[in-house]
This record gives sequence, structure tokens and C-alpha cells, in this order.
Amino acid sequence: MGPTPHLPQSAIARDEVLARLRAFAEGDADYRGGRTFSLVYWLGEEHARFLADAHALFASENALNPMAFRSLKRLETEVVGMTAALLHGGADACGTMTSGGTETCLLAVKTYRDRARARRRGLRPEVILPESAHVAFDKAAHCFGVRPVRAPLGRDFRADVRAVRRRVNRNTVAIVASAPCYPFGTVDDVEALGGIARRRGVPLHVDACLGGFLLPFLEKLGHPVPPFDFRVPGVSSVGADVHKYGYSAKGASVLVYRDMDLLAHQFFVAEDWPGGVFASPALLGTRSGGPVAAAWAAMHATGEDGYLRHAGIVMKTTRLLREGIAAIPGLAVLGDPPASVFAYASTDPALGVYAVGDALEKRGWHVDRQQRPESLHAMVMPRHAEVAERFLADLRASVAEVRAHPELSRAGSAAMYGMMAHVPLRGAIRGEVMRMMRAMYGPGGEVPSLAGGADGEGFATRAGRLYLALRERWLRRRR
Repeated sequence: MGPTPHLPQSAIARDEVLARLRAFAEGDADYRGGRTFSLVYWLGEEHARFLADAHALFASENALNPMAFRSLKRLETEVVGMTAALLHGGADACGTMTSGGTETCLLAVKTYRDRARARRRGLRPEVILPESAHVAFDKAAHCFGVRPVRAPLGRDFRADVRAVRRRVNRNTVAIVASAPCYPFGTVDDVEALGGIARRRGVPLHVDACLGGFLLPFLEKLGHPVPPFDFRVPGVSSVGADVHKYGYSAKGASVLVYRDMDLLAHQFFVAEDWPGGVFASPALLGTRSGGPVAAAWAAMHATGEDGYLRHAGIVMKTTRLLREGIAAIPGLAVLGDPPASVFAYASTDPALGVYAVGDALEKRGWHVDRQQRPESLHAMVMPRHAEVAERFLADLRASVAEVRAHPELSRAGSAAMYGMMAHVPLRGAIRGEVMRMMRAMYGPGGEVPSLAGGADGEGFATRAGRLYLALRERWLRRRR
């Protein structure tokens, strides 16, 4: 990264500043070319420019004070209302926009902790999370002093309902379900979990950050979609990201509650601050109006017809990819996910799926690795319709390459991910990742190399050495 940057002595011409920004992005993942399977939901340059224009109109306005910027409150109210209607919220449904899925997850945990505290003393708050629930709920539990209670998955990669039932107790502040979950794309049995929630008087939050703007349209197109929204008795709240399959600009999610009695526990009010009475509906104070305006614009400019069209393209492409993957000997899709998010793994011990991921990246594809079980992840978007056949050809070539060179499973990032998935001493993994985070966010902000090179030892090399050392230590203890 070079020396620590300093504020320039004199202003740099704006054209030069923009040119530098474009140059910085040249090495980033190619989402425009459909080469990524996560992170960016892109509908093309025209749509991106439209969102940028809508964002710019309100970029400087601050949603912190809805009395000063009434237009932003109107836009937020309409986005929340449209989302609530899409999720079959009743006349009493209400909520707020947030900066993204993580803030939505954090707020759900915070809200239900505060609700439980208001109802009983001596609470040691716990939230029940299926193993596949997004890690943002663990972050929420960490931030708000709530104990995360993980429930295992069944063979179908959905939450084990009986295991959830056994974990509910007087300290349970909420149950979480996914629609769908990020790792496997499966939708939990929300009806069964809603029944547990009703009988035990516990809120059920449905994390539909991925599916909230996709599953309703798949259902309208005739695809089988398990019940997941406010039509299910027992569902207290639903989170849905507009910046995912709602195709809005980044920084736009919606958290909808069944009624104000629930939402009120999300609010924060401080009445004795010298700066005046302060009230905040969500986690952030200052909120740019840009994401709010872009979400409103995306929903109006796309409309139901547009979302149905995009959903149809996504599912046609998903079917093509899943069938193509299943036709490759040694690979299989995990479970039976109903939408466009899925994971695929190796069924052959001689075929390292992480090495396949490395081979795909050499061919220009950005793919995410997962553990428990080892797998690769895919989230299909409309842009993939144009590149699906090319991806499958490269996937077949990557599998052939790994079969011809099994040593690839012990090299590069495959070694790192393999080590992370299998080292029994998980605290050591956390320590190594913390070391990497320190390097990225310390002075200079260097992104560590995976494989290493002239600049020194890469993260994968260190990970490999750590794996061997920890494995030997673990074996000595077992002896």
C-alpha cells in the first residue's frame, strides 16, 4: 500500500480524483461481467446510473431528523409500506429502513431483548438460532449481551424443529428462522417454528434479507415457496434487503414488525442530554437520504412486472446451473433450495472442492467457500443468464484440472480454507484471522497475500504451518 497517506497540500483537480478512483477499482471482482456470485446485485449500467441519480438527489439530506426532511420520512414510510404489503403484513404492520441486513439482524435481537426485559426481571437473555442463521445474529448477541443458542440442522439443511423446541426456556427472547438461509438457500419450516413461538409466547423473527424481494415473486410465478411471511401465525417480524433482489443501491434494508407494540421496543429516546431530547428509530443516528431515495426509486421503476420478469430469469438460470453442476461427476448441490441461492460440494474424497474454487478463480470467477460441510456458494442474479454456460464449461475444466493434479488441494487458498475447516482448536483460527484483520485495518491497510510471493510469506502458507502444528498438538493431547 505504500506510506501512510496525508491530506494533499493543495486541491487536486476533480477529473484527476475521479480518474484515480477508477484506477483503484481496476483490480476488483468483475461483477459487471457476471463473474461474481455474491456481494453485488447488478442490473446493468442504465439501472446503475438511474440509482446513482436518485441517490444523488438526497445524498446530503439527513434522515436523522424527519421533521427537517419530511420528504425522506415520506419515502421511508412508502418503502416500508410497500415491503410490508409484499410480505402480507396487515393494517398494523410497521417498521423502519436500516443500512443493511446486518443492522436489521442486530435490531431484531436488540428489540426482543428489550421487550423481554420489560416483561420480566432476572432475565438472562437467549436467542435461538439455527446453525444456518446468518452470522450477523451472533454479532447481535455479542453486542447486546444475549446468549446465542444454536440449534442443529436436519438432513435437509433446514432448522431441526424438535431441537428448537427443546431449547426454548424462560430466558428465550426470540427464535430466528431464515427464508432462505445464506449458506444453503433452504427455507426453514416457518409454520412449525411459528407454532412453537405462539405456544411459548416467544417472538419469531424471519430473516428474509435474501428472499424478501424474491420469494413473493417466485410464488406468483407458480414456483413452490414454503410459507414464510406474516401469513404464518407466530411470525412477529421479517427483515428484507432492498439492495439484494430489490435491486436498489447499497445501504437499504427494511425491518417490518406485525404491530407498533413490537416496534416500540426498537426505539431509543434520551430526554436529559444537554444537546436536547434525542430520539432514534434504529441503530444509526445520521442516515444519508441517498439509500432511502434509491430504494424508493428502484421499487417504483421496477414495479411488480419487472420483479416478476427478473425472478423468472433468475430461476431459469438457477435451474440451468444446478442441472449442469449435478451432471458433473463428483459434484452435487446440497439440499433442495427453492430459490436462487445454493451450495455445491464434492461427493468424491479425491476431489477437493476448495481446489476447484481456486481453479475457477484462475479462470476469472469469484466464488465463496463454505465449511461444515466444505462447499462452494452461488447466488444467481439476472446477469448470470448471459454467462451461465461459460461458467459451467469453466467448472468442468476446473474439476478436470483438480483431478489431474490432486496436489492442488494442498496449495494456495485451498490449503487455507481446508485448514480453517478442519483444525479442531477453533481459538487458534480466530487468532490467525485476527492477525489478518490487524494487517488490513492497521496503518497502511495492507490486504495480506493468500499465496505469498516476493513480498514474503502469504496467509495460506502461514495457515498451512499453523494447521500442521495444531494438528500435532491435538494428536499429542489425544494420546
